[in-house]
Amino acid sequence: MTQYQQAQQGCITPAMRAAAQSEGVDPQNIVTEIAAGRAVIPCNPAHTALKPYVVGRAFRTKVNANIGRSPERSDDGSEVRKMQIALNAGADCLMDLSVGNDLSSIRQTLLAACPVPFGTVPVYEAVSRLNGESLKLTPELLLDVIKTQAEEGVDFMTLHAGLLRSHVDLAAKRLLGIVSRGGALLANWMVTHQRENPFYEVWDEIMDICRQHDVTVSLGDGLRPGCIDDASDAAQFAELDVLGELVQSCRNAGVQVMVEGPGHVPFNEIQMNMERQQQVCDGAAFYVLGPVVTDIAPGYDHITSAIGATAAAFHGASLLCYVTPAEHLALPCDEDVHAGVIAYRIAAHAADVARNLPGARERDRAISQARAQFDWNRQFELALDPDTARHRYQSARKHDAGDDYCTMCGKDFCAIRNSREAVGR
Repeated sequence: MTQYQQAQQGCITPAMRAAAQSEGVDPQNIVTEIAAGRAVIPCNPAHTALKPYVVGRAFRTKVNANIGRSPERSDDGSEVRKMQIALNAGADCLMDLSVGNDLSSIRQTLLAACPVPFGTVPVYEAVSRLNGESLKLTPELLLDVIKTQAEEGVDFMTLHAGLLRSHVDLAAKRLLGIVSRGGALLANWMVTHQRENPFYEVWDEIMDICRQHDVTVSLGDGLRPGCIDDASDAAQFAELDVLGELVQSCRNAGVQVMVEGPGHVPFNEIQMNMERQQQVCDGAAFYVLGPVVTDIAPGYDHITSAIGATAAAFHGASLLCYVTPAEHLALPCDEDVHAGVIAYRIAAHAADVARNLPGARERDRAISQARAQFDWNRQFELALDPDTARHRYQSARKHDAGDDYCTMCGKDFCAIRNSREAVGR
């Protein structure tokens, strides 16, 4: 049985116990949230390297990192390296968005070394098998790809099943149209063949596969807005309503499910978007890309999106998909992956602090105590990015300087030194 089915029967599985230990909560809390459909543990039994995590509002906000080959750049070795960089930086989940030839090989290599939940977008492999000729896609091919990936150990899959043929005309009114790769491929297929979304024709079979392998369905947002002008429009919300129906379909089939959310949203519309999703999708875990809150900062979209991600996590999101500085510009390099994960860990933690998640402030208090004591090594240990913090301090420090100040203020103007003397500490 799936984690969802077992939770509904009141069973505490090994995965639930492991997730509870990592969260520092009673395993019964995990059971309750999963049974209600408010949380998921992406946990394919075939993924033997996995250390399970729980995704849901009652728990720490998680961060996902995307890697994967591009048709233009990258190779298997560089993606393995990026995966390790993302994991070292603290990513909680990983998605392989590779396209091209022999995707099973790179996926199995990544899975064997990946200790966190691992996701894919099956339509990418389906189209890659057709050498990019997406109009030759068939429901049967999609089903074969999903089955293959499930057998290999993929924990969660993005399925763009909420985008209907009738939604395409709504998207045509947008400034940027459809910016989701999977969504655009499927829209073109539906319009050309005058058929409905191919996921529907084999949906029952997809549910059978996901239930058999406990693959968590991540309902893709094929109509996510690609710029703030397109945010919160009729196309986005029409798809959301279908996603709400699909949530119930997954639950009825005993399949774990979460919902993916918007990409570019003005800051003042984020709360409404999060609350609307929670209502339409009956509290299902929400997995958001950003959202990016302004479109004018290419090269800095890890910042523009982390601003939105903090608000999203505060108002309803459970899993944040990172955006790197390379977004809209290029395939992310090693440094981009690291910067993206760190930015999103900051966003996730800031939201957890703001919503008073138990234990969220303990690390902040500990690092503040270390600062008060000029315990630099302890500060570095507690920092989200210890190496960067240590490097910045040491690179500016004079060799003969003391440990009770830094080069920002210098010895005489150091506020903490003067404060300690004033209060006698």
